[in-house]
Amino acid sequence: MQNIFDASTAQYYIARINKLTPESSPNWGQMTVDQMLAHLNVAYELAFEPQKFKKMGGIAKFIMKNFVKAKVVGEKSYPHNGPTSPLFKIAGEKDFEAEKKRLIGYIQKTQQLGREAFDGKENHSFGELTAQEWNNMFAKHLNHHLQQFGV
Repeated sequence: MQNIFDASTAQYYIARINKLTPESSPNWGQMTVDQMLAHLNVAYELAFEPQKFKKMGGIAKFIMKNFVKAKVVGEKSYPHNGPTSPLFKIAGEKDFEAEKKRLIGYIQKTQQLGREAFDGKENHSFGELTAQEWNNMFAKHLNHHLQQFGV
């Protein structure tokens, strides 16, 4: 798994994002490129702006921690056309340039804060995660959707 806390890896993802255009189309799935960028931003919003989201109830959190967490924070890649949490579903048109700028900013912020800032950091759905689990989640999510759009 690539290390998103490493400056060269962060730059690698940013370079891939910069290859996207408003006309980029997916190799699979139904999201448009602007929706995909907004979708990727949700993961970072959950890390940096959790107050924007409604807290999960006990049963939902139990299910997420015990049945979903390993798939999301593990190293195995996501399958094409897999299920999407309602929290991550993006409707309507988004501003491509604004979403792209936000995503690049989040990637840079994550890298600059470093691994230490994420070790034991609370996740909205899964509770406390290790820095490696945060890394896996961010890296494989980015890679999955950038591959989806051929970059």
